[in-house]
Amino acid sequence: MSGGSPVTGSFAMGDYVVFALMLVMSAAVGIYYAWVDRDQRSSADFLMGGRRLTALPVSLSLTASFMSAITVLSNPAEVYRYGASIGFFAISYVLTMIVTSEIFLPVFYRLAITSTYEYLELRFNRATRLLGTMLFIVQTILYTGIVIYAPALALNQGTLVQDHSVGVMLAGFLAVIIRSVVLQGGVIAIISDSQQGGRLNFWDFDINPLRRHTFWTITIGGTFIWISIYGINQAQVQRYISCKSIGQARLSLYINLLGLCSILLCSVFAGLCLYSVYKSCDPWTAGLISAPDQLMPYLVMDILGNYPGLPGLFVSAAYSGSLSTVSSSINALAAVTVEDLIKPYTQISDRSLSRISKGLSLLYGMLCIGMAGLASVMGGILQAVISIFGVIGGPLLGLFTLGILCPFANSKGALVGVMSGLIVSLWVGIGAHIYPAPPEMRRPLSLITAGCNFTTVNWTSTALTSGQSFITTAPGLNMDSRSVLEDNWYSLSYMYFSPIGTIITVTVGLIVSLLSGGWKIKVESRLILRKEDTYLFHLYTFLKHRVSPAALK
Repeated sequence: MSGGSPVTGSFAMGDYVVFALMLVMSAAVGIYYAWVDRDQRSSADFLMGGRRLTALPVSLSLTASFMSAITVLSNPAEVYRYGASIGFFAISYVLTMIVTSEIFLPVFYRLAITSTYEYLELRFNRATRLLGTMLFIVQTILYTGIVIYAPALALNQGTLVQDHSVGVMLAGFLAVIIRSVVLQGGVIAIISDSQQGGRLNFWDFDINPLRRHTFWTITIGGTFIWISIYGINQAQVQRYISCKSIGQARLSLYINLLGLCSILLCSVFAGLCLYSVYKSCDPWTAGLISAPDQLMPYLVMDILGNYPGLPGLFVSAAYSGSLSTVSSSINALAAVTVEDLIKPYTQISDRSLSRISKGLSLLYGMLCIGMAGLASVMGGILQAVISIFGVIGGPLLGLFTLGILCPFANSKGALVGVMSGLIVSLWVGIGAHIYPAPPEMRRPLSLITAGCNFTTVNWTSTALTSGQSFITTAPGLNMDSRSVLEDNWYSLSYMYFSPIGTIITVTVGLIVSLLSGGWKIKVESRLILRKEDTYLFHLYTFLKHRVSPAALK
């Protein structure tokens, strides 16, 4: 539709071949390792690879674990509608890796535990461990359901483009980017179109917490969200503590950082390409697609439909991401169920636990598929995912922070703190879903249909001039009758759900701990962060000796 006409293409034989090859190769790898490791005698070997891995393969696994169809479909659509400010996630990635490698990794690696939630029992009590486990299971099932649902959006578009490792994802993005650059007359032309359309909105430093996306909401909120993923989420911790040394584990995090930033860069530029192609004829406003997350599949069939195999490459990119994410999540669910809900209460051999782990993987897979249906009512995919990690992951991050950084935090403070954080974050999260923020806080950018050369248009909104914002209001919602609570608390940027949950959990937890005699407890040193655990301490010591008075003489 680069010329303004509806797209009616579908897969060619070459596309099916490329897509089928990706699925066959993925299945073959799984079958091969299932056969090679058929004699694994313990659940730890099945879930953590025997802790003998090196940094490079672990880093690739870390990157692929949370880079899914959501990244392939939703990031470009986000840039298309709201601008390229999500590029600031790169800063939150850097901060996340520093905090994770300096604070959380040393403790988890030293304890050599299969489930991160086992730490909560060691540090607090069994009730805290069970609560943390249940919150993780709910969060992961909801998240994985969205990951499975995302490809269905593309399939529903009717272009037969669906969504899933890191190289395949980059290849899919590059196919779209290169073809878009050729069609639009070069990178400069795409950047110029994006600038004129207001998509290069990087320099927005408004500190208003009600604004959906600014430099501050993305860097601060994004850092909390990604620390809750890399610092304490079972799916990621399980990976980097499977390395053969703590140095290799730290290295895996920083190599993974390169992969995260590469995929982010590609997804943001793909969004700019999307806008450049459809700057004068928006398929969503014109009613040619039913959701913004279908924009990338639509673009693929528009500009790559005449190149058999390339749409299939994009499909493979999307499915590669989703397959890796789903497998990581299901493996993590099986790990915490065995370690936190089965092993402490039964006397079962390691061989039997390994078999149970594999059976649970099948069970959770079926459950996540069933939960995918809920994703259809959760709005934009990217915002839905971040909201889930914020509402549930924020309090969990606060709980682990209490344990690792606060020696006087006790079990009463931990339980009351995490429940308080969860209640407040659920309150604001559910309220924000029921009472969406007003358009002046969300600030969607203009979408135009003036360049469309077809007559049948199913208007889903109002197309405005390029100097105006594209604004829609939920049916039956009178924006003038909103209460103070709706205009402030419920309008808070969804990026701040995680910081709210974390801060309230830590604050309430510390107060309750101090009031209930927490200063009297003595915590094992292995359960809290020690200064010698961090590279920053060793760097300080090194510099101190190098710049000592004796050295200066």
